[in-house]
Amino acid sequence: MKRALIALALLSAVAGCGYRLESGSARFTDPSVRMDVPPFANRSATPDAGAVIAAGFREELRRSGFRGTFGDVGANYLVEGTVRDLRSDIFSHGTDRFSIENRLTLVVDVRVVEVVRGGVLWKGTGLTETASFYAGTDAQYTEANRRAAFEEVARRMAVRMSHILRVLL
Repeated sequence: MKRALIALALLSAVAGCGYRLESGSARFTDPSVRMDVPPFANRSATPDAGAVIAAGFREELRRSGFRGTFGDVGANYLVEGTVRDLRSDIFSHGTDRFSIENRLTLVVDVRVVEVVRGGVLWKGTGLTETASFYAGTDAQYTEANRRAAFEEVARRMAVRMSHILRVLL
């Protein structure tokens, strides 16, 4: 009982000093904020990599509490990105010397610009995410696993960028 009263007193003192617990900043949850997130430039061999990363990022922003709108006209913020690389490396071999497990690595550069002031809020170069996938003698099996690994690294990258943007705004 005494500990509960002390904890309550401490929380009251912290609240009285102007500190408060919030789930996100006011700009992040402000419905009047407009953000432009075009498809990322794509330097990889995967044709839709840039579009998938940008779409996943917009979806993750919504999931994490962004209440603004997306579009290029009248945007407050511009998020530009480039998929620099999406490569598969052999991680393990079978007894027949064919690969069993591969590692897919996504490398992205991102820049967040405050459109009105023209200043760069954040720039991330060489952001990397990896996921493993299994290969087999069937090309469809291997490609399906590779695509699932790509979707996983794209999701992880979107979550990572969303967390960073939430802190910035």
